[in-house]
Amino acid sequence: METESKSPFAISNIRLFIAFRIFFTARFYYPIFTILFLDFGLSLEQFALLNVAWAASIVVFEVPSGALADIVGRRNLLVTTGILMVIEMTILCFVPLGNPELLFTLFLLNRVIGGAAEAAASGADEALAYDSLKEEGDINDWGRVLNLRMRLQSIAFIVAMSLGAAVYDPALMQRIADFIGLNVNLHQSITLRFPLYLSLGMAVMTLIAALKMREVSVLKDSNPVEKRSCGKAVIDAARITLQAGLWILKTPFALALILAGLVFDNIIRMVMTLSSQYFRVIQIPEALFGIIGSGLFMMGLFIPPLALKLVNHKTPVFNLGLIALITFLGLWGMMYTIPLFGLIPMLLLFGVMFMCDFFLSHYLNRITSSEQRATVLSFKGLSFNLAYGAVGILYALLLAKMKLKIESTEHTRVLEEINDAVFIDALAWFPGYFLVTFSVLILFTCWSLRGNADYKSLG
Repeated sequence: METESKSPFAISNIRLFIAFRIFFTARFYYPIFTILFLDFGLSLEQFALLNVAWAASIVVFEVPSGALADIVGRRNLLVTTGILMVIEMTILCFVPLGNPELLFTLFLLNRVIGGAAEAAASGADEALAYDSLKEEGDINDWGRVLNLRMRLQSIAFIVAMSLGAAVYDPALMQRIADFIGLNVNLHQSITLRFPLYLSLGMAVMTLIAALKMREVSVLKDSNPVEKRSCGKAVIDAARITLQAGLWILKTPFALALILAGLVFDNIIRMVMTLSSQYFRVIQIPEALFGIIGSGLFMMGLFIPPLALKLVNHKTPVFNLGLIALITFLGLWGMMYTIPLFGLIPMLLLFGVMFMCDFFLSHYLNRITSSEQRATVLSFKGLSFNLAYGAVGILYALLLAKMKLKIESTEHTRVLEEINDAVFIDALAWFPGYFLVTFSVLILFTCWSLRGNADYKSLG
């Protein structure tokens, strides 16, 4: 007599995985990310360098952390993530103003630690949750887990985006303080830390969620931590990293999945990074940035159920073609920077980001073994961040070239007008860049998957 499998949400690690993702990713300073750095006293050039340092830190730590997760335990890596996030946010909360050199140094430290935290979490949390479901429930319920996780994460983003932008506004905070009778004088140098204080609270909750997790027996049985010295763990991590890398290269569908993900991720993540500048160009008032950001993340409430139906009833090829078409339409629509209505293409691109995240998690976990799951997922994160860093450098070079051209021919424009003009001109390159990279992906995928039809049955 068959026993009914346990509900995925009755599994402690599944609930804690969802909580961990929410606390780790929903940060209150996201809606004013670029402005925050500038208001601290950093220049645009320093901001760009800090983003490069963040991406480089992730690249350096990404795969080693995934391999160590498969060796010393996914829970241990997640606890490390929580500790690093607390340190990362504490630096921003208490960094002193007025000393440019010290300010940049501390922000650089913040970005490196933040990148290390991203790398430590990448792959480990999802691998732990998936193997917990495999051990205590039914892996066919993974789609339901992703559905709920993404929807709750979207709600958390909506709250964080709205509240983060609100508490950053000194005028609004002053009116609230006056209304409740507080005798304080709030200005930007004070309120700019309010979203950071809230994010520090999320960091503490991230650490608590990680501490409450437990290691799954499949990992404890095959990789007993207590029998490994530090040196042995490092050697085993290097071995598993090599094995996982070779497995990806020898598994055409896994390689195609990772390459497809980075083709979409790098261009859409760049668009998301530039969203505040785009909102300004399409004449969205800055006071509405947080509300608009919240509205975009509402896509996460509706996309996961659709993505679940697509992976259950459509082939990976169909799903790839669908998100490719939507991505091109979104990038093409952004070129025209239509006031207000320019939000529609941005909405399309946010939808693709949610679908791509769902598809990759569904397909990649299905074909990856437990003992190297975190490492393979870390390779995915590594490739994404390498591609994001590369497109960031290309974008910076493109901006520099366009800015020099405009400055040499239009001396009467003020700096803000020049920056907007350069940004608008640069948007015209995005659809072409995507078409080129996607075409290369299609050619490579058709070549590597020739004669292999197994992927068509994945659902």
